[in-house]
Amino acid sequence: MSSKMPPRAAQKQHSITTHGQTRQDPYFWLRAENWQEVMRDPGVLDPEIKAYLDAENDWFAAEFGDRAEPLKDRIFREIRGRIKEDDSGVPSPDGPYAYNSRMAEGEQYPILVRTPREGGDEEVLLDCNVEAGDGYFGFGGGMHDRSHRFLAWSADRNGSEFYTIYVRDLTTLEEIDDKIDNSAGGMVWSADSSCIYYTELDANHRPFRVRRHVMGTPQDNDEVVYTESDAGFFVNLGETLSGNYITIECGDHQTSEVWLIDAHAGGKPFIVSERQVGREYDADERGGELYILTNADGAEDFKIVTAPVEAPQAKNWRDLVPHNAGTLILSSFLIKDHLIRLERENGLPRIVVRDLRTDMESQIAFDEQAYSLGVSHGYEFDTHEIRFVYSSPTTPQQTFDYDVVTGERSLRKTQEVPSGHNPADFVTRRVMAPAPDGELVPVTLLMRQGTKLDGTAPLLLYGYGAYGIAMPAGFSISNLSLVDRGMIYAVAHIRGGKDKGYAWYAKGRREHKSNSFTDFIAAAEYLINEKITSKGKIVVEGGSAGGMLMGAIANMRPDLFAGIIAQVPFVDVLNTMLDDTLPLTPPEWPEWGNPLASLEDFNRIGAYSPYDNVKAQDYPPIFALAGLTDPRVTYWEPAKWVAKLRATKTDSNPLFLKTNMEAGHGGASGRFDRLKETALTHAFALWVTGLEQIEP
Repeated sequence: MSSKMPPRAAQKQHSITTHGQTRQDPYFWLRAENWQEVMRDPGVLDPEIKAYLDAENDWFAAEFGDRAEPLKDRIFREIRGRIKEDDSGVPSPDGPYAYNSRMAEGEQYPILVRTPREGGDEEVLLDCNVEAGDGYFGFGGGMHDRSHRFLAWSADRNGSEFYTIYVRDLTTLEEIDDKIDNSAGGMVWSADSSCIYYTELDANHRPFRVRRHVMGTPQDNDEVVYTESDAGFFVNLGETLSGNYITIECGDHQTSEVWLIDAHAGGKPFIVSERQVGREYDADERGGELYILTNADGAEDFKIVTAPVEAPQAKNWRDLVPHNAGTLILSSFLIKDHLIRLERENGLPRIVVRDLRTDMESQIAFDEQAYSLGVSHGYEFDTHEIRFVYSSPTTPQQTFDYDVVTGERSLRKTQEVPSGHNPADFVTRRVMAPAPDGELVPVTLLMRQGTKLDGTAPLLLYGYGAYGIAMPAGFSISNLSLVDRGMIYAVAHIRGGKDKGYAWYAKGRREHKSNSFTDFIAAAEYLINEKITSKGKIVVEGGSAGGMLMGAIANMRPDLFAGIIAQVPFVDVLNTMLDDTLPLTPPEWPEWGNPLASLEDFNRIGAYSPYDNVKAQDYPPIFALAGLTDPRVTYWEPAKWVAKLRATKTDSNPLFLKTNMEAGHGGASGRFDRLKETALTHAFALWVTGLEQIEP
């Protein structure tokens, strides 16, 4: 460690009065008044704010980044050695072609390609490495039209998620004049390829409107198709696989509403069923019938109903797949004669295929203690094949095509690990940690064979616990660099996710949010009590809402942990939820509560908001990462948190803030640059647990 003093952010008087209560926020000034402009042009950031962020970056480099560079480079090389750099996906047929994407050796971004369906020479449609240039490049995806002549694709050039949509003529492989700015990134072609539907962002960076762009006309002429008046509802676009309808999906975290547009005739959208607070649904279509996945009528774990397209209102909904408490339907889609749904029961996923001609069902499931399973459709509706992807913490990803008529599965691809990987060298376990209220929290463990479970092994414990997002028990090439050095990797499937059904989510949000924190602490204590690890040997990690988890448990039980990694951490929760000009605040109120409207919500959020609860106590080493152009967790949240920690905590343990001045929520855009960030956090975990000198 150097003799230099860490940077200290200035404290400036700032009072905030809400519900008659006045709080002081001396670091409020770190929130740029022109933050919307900064999202588009980081160069307009206030020089005083920039100077502080630069000083923290310099401190990080001097105190850890530079000394960790050799270890970070070794880990990066290990991870990169596990990647097949010239890798390709599995082609998806559509009409006369099969579409695919691949990665070239040494390149950062995907290349979109197609070949004749029956085989032949590959045609490169879009090389994102050429389009990216030297700066940030966030690829928003590409979508070909039904005539197979055009490719619409989008890109974000600074990490703030303002996308520009481009249209490429696939006969010349050149962009035409139809460029669309200020998009949220999603787009859908009309059936006749005459126009593109896209979502537009408002001044507060919220997708609030759908426009129709007629090919060959200026963007200024684009017709408004739908405008959402509720700032708490985001708007997304989709389409039914049948090709008959374009979907406009509006919603927050507990309520949704769907509108349909005839993909052939265009015209005005029509509503499926008017929004009702607490009711969620989405809609798919087959043969003039809607198939609707919903939690209506108390179906907490969701059910599937049907209704005629001509009379789609809720009064006409009829159960097809009834609600089955404890079996959560995660998603569903239709192909010509079959309904496919992805379910989770007892924490494990499975695929269920229903023949709509006979109503007979079959299942696809696996026998490992913990695994990840995903299912998807291709471009075509008139098919009897679906695709699913399987992996586990020890088993690399396998991609299968599955014939829903014969039940035959075809292994199309197995993830290659060029440097070698033997699943038998590793052990996956799932244990159940008792929470304070008696609930059992699943914890997935990955370790090398022979790891001693006598309390001597360091452990990295990962957690998220929000928005109903479950943490998959999948294969990770990067985590092997920790496990190979004797560290155990663990994921706590805490409340706030849907790992054990919808009720698991409901009991970890709003008035029950503290369960997420106590579940995570209970998982750590269980691992200690069972001698899987020991107190002071646990590094914890979480990002975004999982970063809030890191901040909360740092305040609650700092004594348990050897170190904390908080990536783009949502730690200034109360101030953010009080600021309705921020992009995500109104849509987030159903998740956390609305402290502007409710004193109860104000007090509850204030009681756990990490920034507001920093106290004069010892904290373990902390590494926080931020992105300057992040519209989801704004850069000033981790900046304020670190500034307050530095001024308040009573220990001399390392405290680092690294702000990526050229990226947003997802960090660096290129695949290798992202791996370098992962290698850096791994190096921190090994450093604070004394494993930095251990080689695999």
